[in-house]
Amino acid sequence: MDRELLIEIGVEEVPASWLPSLTTQLADVASAQLRAARLNVDGPVESWTTPRRLTVRVHRVAERQTDLEEVLNGPPVSAARGADGQFTPSAIGFARKNGVDPEALEEIDTPKGRYLAVRKRQRGKASVDALPDVMTGLLRGLAFPKSMNWDAWLDDGKGDFRFGRPVRWLLFLYGGRVVPYDIRRAESAQSPLVQDVRSGATTYGHRFLTTSGRAGRAVKVKTFDDYKARLLEHFVVLEREDRRERIARDLEVHAVRLGGRVHRAAAGQAGLLDEVPDLVEWPSVVAGVFPAEFLALPEEVLTTTMIHHQHYFPVVDDQGRLKAAFLAVTNVEVEKPELISRNSERVLTARLRDAQFFWNADRKVTLEDRIGRLDTILFHKKLGSYKAKAERVERLAEWIAREALAKPAEAASAAKAGRLAKADLGTDLVREFTELQGTMGGIYAREEGLPEAVWKAIYYHYLPVAVEPEAPPTRAQLGAGAICWAAVSIADKLDTLVGLFSAGERPTGSRDPYGLRRQAHGLFRTLVDLPDLTGLSVRPTVGALIAAVQRELPLDEVARTALTAFLAERLTYVLEQRGYDVRNVRAVLAGRPLGQISPLEARRMLEVLPEFTGTPEFQQLATAFKRVKNIASGELGPGPGAITTGPGPVSDPYSVLHEPAELALVAELTRRQPVIERVLDSGDHYRQAFAEAAAFGPFVDRFFADVFVMVEDPALRQARLHLMASLSRLILRLADISEIVPQSES
Repeated sequence: MDRELLIEIGVEEVPASWLPSLTTQLADVASAQLRAARLNVDGPVESWTTPRRLTVRVHRVAERQTDLEEVLNGPPVSAARGADGQFTPSAIGFARKNGVDPEALEEIDTPKGRYLAVRKRQRGKASVDALPDVMTGLLRGLAFPKSMNWDAWLDDGKGDFRFGRPVRWLLFLYGGRVVPYDIRRAESAQSPLVQDVRSGATTYGHRFLTTSGRAGRAVKVKTFDDYKARLLEHFVVLEREDRRERIARDLEVHAVRLGGRVHRAAAGQAGLLDEVPDLVEWPSVVAGVFPAEFLALPEEVLTTTMIHHQHYFPVVDDQGRLKAAFLAVTNVEVEKPELISRNSERVLTARLRDAQFFWNADRKVTLEDRIGRLDTILFHKKLGSYKAKAERVERLAEWIAREALAKPAEAASAAKAGRLAKADLGTDLVREFTELQGTMGGIYAREEGLPEAVWKAIYYHYLPVAVEPEAPPTRAQLGAGAICWAAVSIADKLDTLVGLFSAGERPTGSRDPYGLRRQAHGLFRTLVDLPDLTGLSVRPTVGALIAAVQRELPLDEVARTALTAFLAERLTYVLEQRGYDVRNVRAVLAGRPLGQISPLEARRMLEVLPEFTGTPEFQQLATAFKRVKNIASGELGPGPGAITTGPGPVSDPYSVLHEPAELALVAELTRRQPVIERVLDSGDHYRQAFAEAAAFGPFVDRFFADVFVMVEDPALRQARLHLMASLSRLILRLADISEIVPQSES
């Protein structure tokens, strides 16, 4: 009879940002451990988290492990018996090692021949005896951004037990009965108040609230339904979505009472409303106000103070203007909300008073006058100060606007914005509110009366940080500053990427302390969406941009190779995140070196490529193209000049061709090549280019059916190689379409 498994790991408060990952991990790790323990599961493995508890529930787990049967191979049969038919020492030793009589050994067939083997059968344990190993695997298997050493150890031979937060209790029930389990505490840590953590049938309610007795009192449970209901009685809402819905409902009610609604930055997707459910177990909402004088501060300062520093929800009126009011989510049952409101108001007012002081003081010094102070702020020990970076970004932004974006009229504005982009790092307000770097620079520039193009470029230059096309900034937000912003944003990210790779800083699988992945994503999102963000149709290549940076930040061969591989990987990621087929992305990016690729061109190709990949002609060409490419690359030098038929170059490389199939392919190449090259040069109408390329399919198929390339006649062989090379180079300018065909077909 299958029984319910219920596990709750009670912990000290876990940071809210950890809980979404832990919720997923709990179910995944528990499932893996149950499989490893050979315990069959009927139904899903479910998981929940609150700041003080990590919970797993499985509807039905088998009462016993499945039996284990192993076949262990021994020596070959040929070496198992001697000439007299008796077992050899190797066979006897194998039998003794596995505790069986040599006569009990079996002969089995393997890919290597016929071998002796022993078949071992192990009856499964009762689940109650196997589940402690599942718990150990679960505790060891959870990964935290940071783990604590809290003088605990598990009796599994691995010693010290580190965890995200100290474990305070374990609820461990199988079929309503406690599964014995201990987390040991080091002798040096033990005291009357610090003991081993032993599993039991009890959970604990809210830390401060309870229906009777002391706060956080123990609650005995038997089943999950009982567990969930008893927690609710003791002021713990287990379901995260229930906590979120309760908060959203109460926020709306209180905002209406204040004559407004919740600010979109806090209530929107991935906003504060998605964070606070992981901060509380019993959410309640209170309202507060602050002095109206602070509404004179920039909205960004007010919202940052409330949302990021205090986890309060700003309130706006029907026109979207901030009101002198806020909403706070608490973790207690509010009997006297005015007391909590008064304390919240006091804390917020103090923070806003500091911000007001910094705001007034910072505006007494211009951004230009703060450039010198950047010399005291280190960017990187091998790259110098932020002043040096600002000067590099100034020159690079000017070049990008003038050359890469072909807008010389914007070059001066881009240079000025690039020079001032980091100046706000020397302001008091940004030192106090680091989230506002860049943003405050743009606001201060606007207050100084600098042109819109300049202040908006500074304001948004750290963006984008996400790869989605709807991620900020938008064209509407950028306004007249779009081109200047693009130049500065690209320059800043390129300077960081090239500079840090030249300094030997490389992201790894688990570490990216300088946010280089984010920098690359922002760079490619800008280049991929350049027309949408700026209205420009230029197609700067990755190579041209990196070459411009290298004039000031040289890369050695090792760093250049590492940077190229990293950027290729990140561009692939950005395009795949847009929903483009993985094989199509690989085809478009594999056709040329990264330096020759324009991210905008890649996007435009990927938009039309799916229209052709399913057509018979394109499939014919894609299947045959791998052969074309291999012949061309295997027999030719680096360029067309490598093909000769004698002492000098051939004026008409196809004059010796005579087979109808090859002549037809030459005619198609002659007719379609100018059309494809014209499209590639224009950077538009890729649909036409792929249609022309797809038309090669039947002709290439016929060529390989009727023509043998590697003939003995050198002139004829060279002419056919030249034809393959010309076709290969032309198609590769579009995409390496052999990547589109599954490996088994190619």
